[in-house]
Amino acid sequence: MVFDAYGYGNGNLQESLSPQGPGAGAAQPSASPLEGLLDPSYPRTHAALLKVAQMVTLLIAFICVRSSPWTKNYSAYSYFEVVTICDLIMILAFYLVHLFRFYRVLTCISWPLSELLHYLIGTLLLLIASIVAASKSYNQSGLVAGASFGFMATFLCMASIWLSYKISCVTQSTDAAV
Repeated sequence: MVFDAYGYGNGNLQESLSPQGPGAGAAQPSASPLEGLLDPSYPRTHAALLKVAQMVTLLIAFICVRSSPWTKNYSAYSYFEVVTICDLIMILAFYLVHLFRFYRVLTCISWPLSELLHYLIGTLLLLIASIVAASKSYNQSGLVAGASFGFMATFLCMASIWLSYKISCVTQSTDAAV
C-alpha cells in the first residue's frame, strides 16, 4: 500500500506490512473506521514537521506583536494578529486530521484539495499582513520580529502549497493519464 506525504491511504498500514501481505485475514470482520485512529508514524513525516514549524513561527509572530507596545496603526496589527491566529488554528486542525486519521471517517471532504485551498488563501493573507506589519513597525523591535516571523511562516506555507499541489493535482493528473 502506498501512502502519500500527508498519510492518505485506503487501508491499514499494519495490514500492508504484515508478512502475509494485504488481504491476509480476509475472513475476519472488517475493521471499524475508528479502529487504529492515531497514526503513530505521521508526526515523523516531512508534512507534519512542516506543519509544526509553521505553527511555532506563527505563534512566535503573534506573541511578538501582541507583547509589543504600539499605539499607532491599531487596525494593521489587529489584522496581523487575527491572520496569524486563524492560520495557526487551521494548520492545527489539519495536523489533527492527519494525526487522528479523521480523513477516513469524513470521506465526504476532499482533504488534499481543502488543505491546498487553505494554504493558498492563508498564505496570501499572511503575506499581506506581514508586509503591512513590516511597513508600519517604526523600528520597534517586537513589531519587526513579529513581521520577520510572519515572513518566515509565509515561506513555510509556500512550501506547504508546493507539497499540497504536488500531492493533490499532480497525483490526480497522473492517475487520469493511466
